Amino acid sequence: MPDLRQTSALYIHIPFCRRKCPYCDFYSEEACEATIQNYPDLLKQHLAWATEHGWSGPVDSIYFGGGTPSLLTPEAIAGILQAVEQTLGRTQEAEVTIEANPGTVSQQSLTGYRSVGVNRLSLGLQSCNNNHLAHLGRLHNRQEGLNAFYWARSAGFDNISLDLMFALPGQTAAELEDDLRSYLDLAPEHLSCYGLTAEPETPFHQKVTSGEMFLPDEDFYADAFMLIHEHLATAGYEHYEIANYARKGYACRHNLGYWQRRPYLGIGAGAHSFYPDHWGSRQEVPSDLTAYRQALHDRQEPMRLLETFDRESALRETIYLALRTRHGITDTELQQRFGCTLQEAFPEAIVASAQWLANDNGRWSLSPSGWLLFDRLILPFL
Repeated sequence: MPDLRQTSALYIHIPFCRRKCPYCDFYSEEACEATIQNYPDLLKQHLAWATEHGWSGPVDSIYFGGGTPSLLTPEAIAGILQAVEQTLGRTQEAEVTIEANPGTVSQQSLTGYRSVGVNRLSLGLQSCNNNHLAHLGRLHNRQEGLNAFYWARSAGFDNISLDLMFALPGQTAAELEDDLRSYLDLAPEHLSCYGLTAEPETPFHQKVTSGEMFLPDEDFYADAFMLIHEHLATAGYEHYEIANYARKGYACRHNLGYWQRRPYLGIGAGAHSFYPDHWGSRQEVPSDLTAYRQALHDRQEPMRLLETFDRESALRETIYLALRTRHGITDTELQQRFGCTLQEAFPEAIVASAQWLANDNGRWSLSPSGWLLFDRLILPFL
């Protein structure tokens, strides 16, 4: 029996969408109803396999991501959560999140999710502008998005996160401000704000490279990022990670675990896992539903090793993830884990980012304007 791989976090990937959004590069398929209905059985088999091979709980956060997890019925989610209880176990106060698209939920389904133990909803609103929603390929319009939020509140969800996309093709500052006003009127507990990028192998990337579509320039992106920061900070939200804002006490517990490099188990086709044995290793389930089904049927390893870390690469990844967050990293934490301070490990990188990198009694963190330059500022640390 291998050493127990204790984890407090479980990620469950649901790789199905009614229609693939043209900007999305996450693994998902437009699957038939029968495939979706049979998928929870694969997840239960994977959970059983994981516990037989050394993974243990109890888990303190469970995150249904996708794809579109809200294509699963509340009864299916209940069955998966019951399987988690029977295998890993979960704490009494576990954070249980489901991602949902407004075009796939109803008052009844949201009430169902809440009644089976889901206590946090991440709603893919993206925008309240009908023209931009259509351009993004979303299944809902403004009113349908607002209705989904109202239904969630009525269903008893008191921890709701909304996605907001900015730097959209043709977007104006006035349109972004209108979106922010609409979102703040809803008063969600959490917001995830993402600038649109044209990811390789997506329809949007093809349109951008062919000149058929144009994204806003870097100046607009920067202005939009800071506009969002200022509006949400004024409204009482903490900008606790590059793309994430929360009211006090509502930071996403699951994602904080990623950024703090804690162990997590990922199940489902396309999911990733991390365990900090030695300096850490990361595994992945291939983004291939047929291969996933066959591996579980044959009782074979559904995950494959993606990467292993030595001290140097673990140190660099720790810095990379920590500087994405408002907490940043402390010299005490670095000394405990790696036996060094940031100054000792990266003196040249500190000089290069001095304008944006603050040191508050040994706690290192980037300013919001530094986050705008994150890809450039982090390079010397990598």
